[in-house]
Amino acid sequence: MPISSRFRGSPQVCWAAFLPAVEAEVRTLLAAVPGCHDWDHTERVLHNARHLARREKADPVVVAFAALLHDVGRAREMEDEGQTDHAALGADMALELLPRLGVDDVAFVEHVAACVRTHRWRRRGGAGPASLEARVVYDADKLDSIGAVGLARAFHFAGRIGARLHNTEAEALAAASYSRGDTAYREYLVKLRHVPERLLTEHGRNLARKRHAFMVRFFAEFHRELRGQPHPL
Repeated sequence: MPISSRFRGSPQVCWAAFLPAVEAEVRTLLAAVPGCHDWDHTERVLHNARHLARREKADPVVVAFAALLHDVGRAREMEDEGQTDHAALGADMALELLPRLGVDDVAFVEHVAACVRTHRWRRRGGAGPASLEARVVYDADKLDSIGAVGLARAFHFAGRIGARLHNTEAEALAAASYSRGDTAYREYLVKLRHVPERLLTEHGRNLARKRHAFMVRFFAEFHRELRGQPHPL
């Protein structure tokens, strides 16, 4: 049974009532974060997470808290260009922030923090999302990195670091992170095209396949236009 289910309809505590206070804190923490990982991103992840939670029958309250908090450590990671693990930092911040706001059930807070800690999990190492709620938050975040929104974010990031608009596959794969060759196409080749196979829920994978198909179509048209070729009728 999801941890917060015992509170549904209970006169004791309704943790969902604390969500507006958490949102206000998160908005402040993300106010200076660039557009790829700002409040708008968190809000989209929250929408994705709520949709997946309904379809997967995950605990909606745990999922909402974790989605809101998943990137609260992002500012530090961006300041040091990846030296900080924003997921680990974010989990620690959640463990401090939620009790401070009045969410004082230890098991509930630790469940939320675990979802935050594993939302960045990669199969090469580390503990993966252990609960259904953690898998939902993981998938919700990854969905925002692909499809039309994902490509928009990739081009936004490339522009912010001064990367080229485009390069060849060979150039992209040979380029380093944060270099002029770190284009949106490199992001697609290195990361985004592999996202669908790494998702952890059935409904997340279904949505990812559709978003992936759009990216394939986009780059097919993108490269036609780069070569000055007409769009096929």
